[in-house]
Amino acid sequence: MSVINVGQAVVLGVVEGVTEFLPVSSTGHLKITEGLMNIPVDDDAVVGFSAVIQVGAIAAVLVYFFKDIVRIVSAWGRGLRNKEERQHHDYKFAWWVIYATIPIVIVGLGAKKLIEGPLASLWVVAGSLIVGSGVMWAADQMGRHKRGEDDTSFKDAMLVGSSQILALLFPGFSRSGATMSTALILDLDRVAATRLSFFLGIPALTGAGLYELKDALGTGVGAAPLAVGTLVSFVVAYGSIAWLLKFVAKHSFNAFVIYRIVIGVALFGLLATGVLDS
Repeated sequence: MSVINVGQAVVLGVVEGVTEFLPVSSTGHLKITEGLMNIPVDDDAVVGFSAVIQVGAIAAVLVYFFKDIVRIVSAWGRGLRNKEERQHHDYKFAWWVIYATIPIVIVGLGAKKLIEGPLASLWVVAGSLIVGSGVMWAADQMGRHKRGEDDTSFKDAMLVGSSQILALLFPGFSRSGATMSTALILDLDRVAATRLSFFLGIPALTGAGLYELKDALGTGVGAAPLAVGTLVSFVVAYGSIAWLLKFVAKHSFNAFVIYRIVIGVALFGLLATGVLDS
C-alpha cells in the first residue's frame, strides 16, 4: 500500500503549490502537513514525493514565464553561434543561471544523507522559520530597492543562487525567502528579486524532482498519488505566482515575516506538547 493516498496527495499538492514560491518555506509546510496527517516525514518515499510534486510547481513557472524563457534561451542559442550576440544581457543571464545552480547541486549531492536525516527534523523547520523571518525583515529594511531586473550581474546571480543552500540545509528557511532576501540586500527591487528567485529555482527544483523520482516510485508511493499531487501543485502554483508578483509590486515582505513567526512558534508548541512527532 502507498504511504501516501490520493486524498493526501491532493492536500500536499495544494500546500506545495501555494507555498513553493512564497517566502514561507514549502518544505516546512509540507513536513508540518505530513506530520498532521501522520505521514512519516523522513521516509525515503515521502521525501521523494515532496521533491517530485515540486516539478508541478516548476512547470507552472515555465508556463507563466514562457515568453521570457524563450527570449533568454533564444539569446543563449544565438550567442553560442555568434560572438557578437554574447554581449546581450539575456545570453549572459542564461549562463549565470547555469553557474548559479552548481553550488546547490554540489551541496545537495554531498550532504544528501544529512539533509534527509537529522536536518529533516520539524524542530529544525520551526527554528529555521523564525530565524529566516529575521533575515527577511532585515533584508527588506536594508535594501534600497533601486535596481531592476536588467541591472542584475554575474555576482548577483551567484550570490542569490548560492543562498538556496540555506533552504536545502535548513528546511523552513525557505528557498524563496533566502533568494529574495539576498537579492534585496543587493539592492534589487522587490519585483526583480522575486523574478530572479523564480528563474534561479527552475533548474535546481527540476533537477531535484527528477533525481528523487526513482525513490518516490520505488519505495512506497504509487503513480496515481504522484500524478495527482503534481497536477494539483501545477494549477495552484500558477495562481500563486500571479498573485505574488502583484503583491510584491505594492507591499513589503512584512506580512510573510509575521506569518512565518506565528507558524514557527505554533510548530514549537505542537512539538513540545507531543501533538506532532519531530
